[in-house]
Amino acid sequence: MRRARTSGSPASDIEEGSIIVVVATDAPLLPHQLKRLVTRVALGVGRTGGYGGNSSGDIFVTFSTANPRTAGDTGVARVEMLPNARMNPLFYATVQATEEAIVNALLAAETMTGADDFQVYALPRDRLITALKKYGR
Repeated sequence: MRRARTSGSPASDIEEGSIIVVVATDAPLLPHQLKRLVTRVALGVGRTGGYGGNSSGDIFVTFSTANPRTAGDTGVARVEMLPNARMNPLFYATVQATEEAIVNALLAAETMTGADDFQVYALPRDRLITALKKYGR
């Protein structure tokens, strides 16, 4: 997230915070397909206003639970995989799930007081929902 300085100039915005996203699927995807899938997380983050600033430590990881028992050392393993041409629905779902998870986290957040009595306020739910509706979200 970011907090703007009083000058209002985009150059003066202070980017604060990072996000960690874990994408888990039971779709039978190979490592290169998982890499393609996880890149779509950034689209979901961007749709909610994140822009991955200079000091951001964003981490996106993904894994598939498909093809169990293929890590054994018992000879040739057989795996199933989804053809690349059928991955678009997974890409769309990843973007939407990321966006939904971020909005849910914003709505669930509570006002907190941290070190040195630094206070971070929860977003007013009604104002967030109004803003989301206003911009077709």
